[in-house]
Amino acid sequence: MVTVKNSVQKLWRRKEAGIEATGEQAVKRKTLALPSILTPYRTPANALPKPTPVNLRRFAETPLVRRAINILKDRIASMDWQVRVKRGFSVSDIADAPVRLLALRRALEEPNAGDSFRTLMEQVLEDALVGGFGAMEMELTGDAMKPVDLWAVDGATVEIDPKWDGKPESTRYAQTTGLPGTNAQVFLRDDQLIYIRMNPRSHTPFGLGSLEVAFETVNSFLAAHRFAGNLASNSVAQYALWLNETTPIEHERLIRWWQDEIEGTGRVPLLSTEQKPEVLRFASGTDADLRLNWQEFLIRMVANAFSLPPMMLGLEREVNRTTAAEQADEAFRSAVVPLAKLLAEHLTRDLFAKKLGWREFEFVFNELDAPDELTELQVQTQLLAAGVLTVNEVRSMRGLAPLAERG
Repeated sequence: MVTVKNSVQKLWRRKEAGIEATGEQAVKRKTLALPSILTPYRTPANALPKPTPVNLRRFAETPLVRRAINILKDRIASMDWQVRVKRGFSVSDIADAPVRLLALRRALEEPNAGDSFRTLMEQVLEDALVGGFGAMEMELTGDAMKPVDLWAVDGATVEIDPKWDGKPESTRYAQTTGLPGTNAQVFLRDDQLIYIRMNPRSHTPFGLGSLEVAFETVNSFLAAHRFAGNLASNSVAQYALWLNETTPIEHERLIRWWQDEIEGTGRVPLLSTEQKPEVLRFASGTDADLRLNWQEFLIRMVANAFSLPPMMLGLEREVNRTTAAEQADEAFRSAVVPLAKLLAEHLTRDLFAKKLGWREFEFVFNELDAPDELTELQVQTQLLAAGVLTVNEVRSMRGLAPLAERG
């Protein structure tokens, strides 16, 4: 009995020291994961409304934010893509490479019974831009020609375990369903969920969406826009006539005369009074009252949050043909390319490598290197003429199958 007790104590001491029972040295981190979570965070009392998922998605339905989201989401979801062999691997060295490439393409083109590649990616990119929580569930099908199914998941309902041990088969995520009892949470392993974090940071397991960055700016813009709309649509006249030393009877008669004979007729009113009437103006009635410059500044701030030039959100002042082309290219390089590569890396790492174990393949978008199709074609033609690339290499870059070898 004493021997068993001593053995157990030795086992616990070995585990605390980072040594497993098998004798293998386990890697144990010394730093604390996410220590900022333990520190209470107090939101200022005047920070209303709060950037909750409900408010973020409500703001995402306003015209200004919807324009910014659609520019990025639609551009990426509609790009041409391919599944190919990674650099360093050869098709001839991979067993059944053409069959597995075809199976991966079919799994992405038909991710589930109700979605296509575009509709699935639009949902994921929408959540990533709004709150930084794009998510997809992955499940094996057992079909060799379509090995996996994918579904979009509401990332706002996903909780992340900060103490995850790093193993794909371990539970890392939990979805809060809102149902009573044992169905209140759905636990998911690391190899069951793709969780896309925008702007990842070390002090929190969650990402930071573009709309979260622009939340306060959008709130200010909506308030300024609402004020300008009420001011512009106000039908009350911004001036009045002041007649000095008039009796109440004369005052009433003048009002009736003005309403019956002058108002809306376009006639020139003639007033015969001992003193000249004075016009009292309540407001200047110019564009300055609408705070248009302030609204323009807020639009620029929203564009900055989404890494877009203001031209993309409708501010076309001081834009000519040359600067428009440069700004469009800047928007592609700074906004579309990083988000598209982030999505491609998650599909390659989480879906191909973790879920299926096929680390020889990768997912790529074909249009990231050159947004201009004519420029890309000219570069590939020059490289082909100089002998730098072969015909099959150019066809692979364009997502085409290699030509059959002639006997």
